[in-house]
Amino acid sequence: MAARGLAARGEGLEAAERAIRTAMARLGASLLEQLLTADTGYRGPRVACGAGHQAQFVSYREKIIDTVLGPVKLRRAWYHCAACGHGRAPKDADLGVARASMSPGLAKMTARAAAAVPFAKAAGLLAELAGIDLATKRAERSAEATGAAAAAAIGAETEAICSRQVIPLPPPAPIPDMLYIAVDGTGVPMVAAETEGRPGKAGDGTAHTREVKLCCVFTQTTLNDDGRPVRDPGSSSYLATFEPAARFGRLVDAEARRRGAEHIRQLVVLGDGAVWIWNLADELFPAATQIVDLYHAREHVHELATLATRLLRDSRPGWLAERLEELDTGNIPALTAAARDLKFTGALARERDKQAGYFQANTHRMRYQHFRELGMFVGSGTVEAGCKAVIGQRLKLSGMRWTVPGATSIATLRCQQASNRWEQIWQRPRIQTLR
Repeated sequence: MAARGLAARGEGLEAAERAIRTAMARLGASLLEQLLTADTGYRGPRVACGAGHQAQFVSYREKIIDTVLGPVKLRRAWYHCAACGHGRAPKDADLGVARASMSPGLAKMTARAAAAVPFAKAAGLLAELAGIDLATKRAERSAEATGAAAAAAIGAETEAICSRQVIPLPPPAPIPDMLYIAVDGTGVPMVAAETEGRPGKAGDGTAHTREVKLCCVFTQTTLNDDGRPVRDPGSSSYLATFEPAARFGRLVDAEARRRGAEHIRQLVVLGDGAVWIWNLADELFPAATQIVDLYHAREHVHELATLATRLLRDSRPGWLAERLEELDTGNIPALTAAARDLKFTGALARERDKQAGYFQANTHRMRYQHFRELGMFVGSGTVEAGCKAVIGQRLKLSGMRWTVPGATSIATLRCQQASNRWEQIWQRPRIQTLR
């Protein structure tokens, strides 16, 4: 009985709080509406239409805007351009709601929620925490519009930096000693139309995913007591795209310059053995030290040992330990020679040569003992963790299927958040879209 009574009182308190919150929101919406309608946006009988013509005042028209306080009615002057055939309300542009029915503040809340959790849950959070009822589809549309605007702004910034129209300032002193550029890719599940005709790893040879390329840029200044490198706190910034490698490279180039690549003593490119990564590194950062992720390299050693299980029999553990030691010390010629000494024929021989070729091609990127002596990271764990946390935990949940534009928008929002650059989305002029 006592427990039921406490529960009842708790429910009563919650209902009272909800009622007060609703009343306060209504009062706030009423005051906001009065404030917004104080200026009707009338700018005289004619205004510039934005396309070199003059738009003529027609009348005052009303518009409902959803805000963080609830819906408000906006009465504003409406102009029409006979030459263009389009109308516009200067007041809408002033408030950031041109061709939109959601306030920037509510759009920001929606984007934040939808970047964190699936769209239906995001709409539920807005209803529960802010008392704002949005349809799931509207939350999705708004968040993706915000992400698209952020991606467009990043693209414009990239072009400005790469064309030298914008020269980023040097990092604040003391300037970090090393700048790392870690690159990886991960598959994102797609709707059928996005993978049609593309080869993949499915049983029938088709693709069900598209690769999103991810870059993590971070700095290093110090070593720990064991002489291991320590990533500078809060220094990681991320970018992601489904674009081809050349376009991705341009984004990486601009981000590295923004982070001070032209002022920092040592650049390091970390990646797995993918050829396209090293082609980009050679082109964009020819002076950088290139390092193949040690843990990827170890996986290849284990694959060789697995391949030779029947051949090596009981000596396999010892053989594997010797090869791993050669890898850790950077003695890649010895590792490659041991691999080629495995007496295989046919398909096994071809796989052996493929694995040996991987080590031979990356010999200069696997001098791990030397890199450690220089105090460098030899693992790309930051970007791999980014693939899981930034991309996987939102875009690769069970049952999800994306379009490329939708996945790009949400990935962009999550990268901005993981880079602690979220507020910069809202400091740029928004690309107005229907919300």
